[in-house]
Amino acid sequence: MATANTFKSILLLLRWDKPSGRLILMIPALWSLLIADKSLNQLPPIDLLGVIILGSLATSAAGCVVNDLWDRDLDPLVERTKNRPLADRSLSVKVGIGVLILSTLCAFLAAAYLNPLSFGLAVAAVPVIAIYPACKRIFPLPQLVLSIAWGFAVLIPWAAVTTTLNSQTWILWGATLTWTMGFDTVYALSDRPDDLKIGIKSSAIFFGKYTPQAIGTFFLLTAGLLAWLGVRMELGYFYFGCLAIATGIWLWQYLKIATPEPEITIYQRIFKQNVLIGFLVLLGMLSSEFKNLSIW
Repeated sequence: MATANTFKSILLLLRWDKPSGRLILMIPALWSLLIADKSLNQLPPIDLLGVIILGSLATSAAGCVVNDLWDRDLDPLVERTKNRPLADRSLSVKVGIGVLILSTLCAFLAAAYLNPLSFGLAVAAVPVIAIYPACKRIFPLPQLVLSIAWGFAVLIPWAAVTTTLNSQTWILWGATLTWTMGFDTVYALSDRPDDLKIGIKSSAIFFGKYTPQAIGTFFLLTAGLLAWLGVRMELGYFYFGCLAIATGIWLWQYLKIATPEPEITIYQRIFKQNVLIGFLVLLGMLSSEFKNLSIW
């Protein structure tokens, strides 16, 4: 019978003690769900909102478990990850696989509620999520694979609302991809010394001394794509105000990373700040939706 310690270890395996990583996957899905079809002049149905939230949480959970199963012998060699349940053997591989099956089943049930296109996209995301940990061993830019996986969080809700994908979808997808490349390269900077020792690849290693400039470029591209989306979809002044604040924060983050010897703690702080940035952009989108509701 499972003990209290086992349940605690399962919660740690799912990273429920670190909600930032769960929320940052949910944000692009909420962006997409909110603005997929502005012509409807209504907020997303509650049931669809619930399914998208459940699906993103379940997918995030499955992704965490897959990653930790792949890395259970490498994580003990990295300072940040050495205490993960599969790394410190407080949780068995058997239990980890059981949690993976359960979280994958929840994600499947959420996807099955959606239309065929959304379901197909959800299925297409599975191999991308599954191979990401392997890419850290063989591909110089594994963050690109993760970013592509993150992009499905845009495609699936959009297809659920409109039953199709259009040019605006791909603009938002591109913004999500560049944003993910930016914040996950920041995240990788905290592990770069350990990754170099054990041979793990990352964008923080690939870009080398130009990593701050790469991150700044990714954030600049994100701001540009979100601005382009705002113009195309007529998201309004409040949206652009929120985006301007977000862009200012991204600039501040770049300047902090570009200093000769940044504090080691700044990387995790910047990652968490990007959760708030994502919600700030979401607030701008939400204001546009309220403006267009018939009750106004």
